[in-house]
Amino acid sequence: MEELLHQIGLVSPLPDATVEALRPLFSPLALAKNEFLVQAGEGTRTVAFVTSGVLRAFFTSPDGVEYNKTFFETGDFLGVYYALLLERPSHLSMQALVPTQLWVADFAQLTALYDQHPALERFARRQAERLFLVKEQREIDLVMLDAKVRYEQFRQQHPDLEQQIPQYHIASHLGITPTQLSRIRAGER
Repeated sequence: MEELLHQIGLVSPLPDATVEALRPLFSPLALAKNEFLVQAGEGTRTVAFVTSGVLRAFFTSPDGVEYNKTFFETGDFLGVYYALLLERPSHLSMQALVPTQLWVADFAQLTALYDQHPALERFARRQAERLFLVKEQREIDLVMLDAKVRYEQFRQQHPDLEQQIPQYHIASHLGITPTQLSRIRAGER
């Protein structure tokens, strides 16, 4: 819990009263490898903080092909934001790729604190802005950069991830096939 509070404080410092209001909302959750936090088509009310492990957020096409949208690693906050805001079923799934430890809270209970704790609302806004910027940059990169450059950027942004998860997940995230990724990697040697 202290690492969660520390990460929030890095984005937006919280007064002691806000910290104490937050503590009872979060509880620990352990996910086994391949276990889901959220499955597409289901409702979700959960936001989470990763204390260890790796999750992926992915879409599945009507013909069953999976497309990895993003990965969440230690120190990341996550939730299916649009589904939480609109109270709709999620269109994507979130799955642990390795054994993963989280702190989870109910989104509605968290947002109910905003009026009494403006610093918490400030944190949420800043977090949403940061995620928007990451999403915007990813969309630009998928269109403007070739696969080799996207792979190099991925390795810089996630230096330890390649040793933890299967290569086909990375290829899906980069918008290429596993064969293309193998060729890119072979060209580096």
